[in-house]
Amino acid sequence: MIAATELRLVLVTPETTLLDQSVRSIKLPLFDGSMGVLPGRAPVVGRLGRGELKFETSEGSKSYFIDGGFIQIKGSVVTLLTNRAVGAADIDAATAQRALDAAKALPATTDEQYSTKTAADDAARSMLRMKRI
Repeated sequence: MIAATELRLVLVTPETTLLDQSVRSIKLPLFDGSMGVLPGRAPVVGRLGRGELKFETSEGSKSYFIDGGFIQIKGSVVTLLTNRAVGAADIDAATAQRALDAAKALPATTDEQYSTKTAADDAARSMLRMKRI
């Protein structure tokens, strides 16, 4: 059983459950800012943003890039449902730079094209930031 000083983080993508482990604290992006989670947090349902998911385990700090989705906090269980999650160690800076260059080259003459371009640009910049830290 998880002690009162820990949380259980469950990270799920459409393909698989990437994580299901005990953590001490979590920092994650929301669509309108960021949020920190410690044990004893009140229940929450919210919309995730695009950026770095950072959490502390007994072995140290770990990070993932997440690309939107939803969060649910119920008791000591924090569940993240996301479209895409990439471990910080698995991010390739050259690939992220190419993605940023491709995003900059996208046309933005309609609202839909602008939204697509902005999302691709944000994702590439977030991954580059994570690699440079």
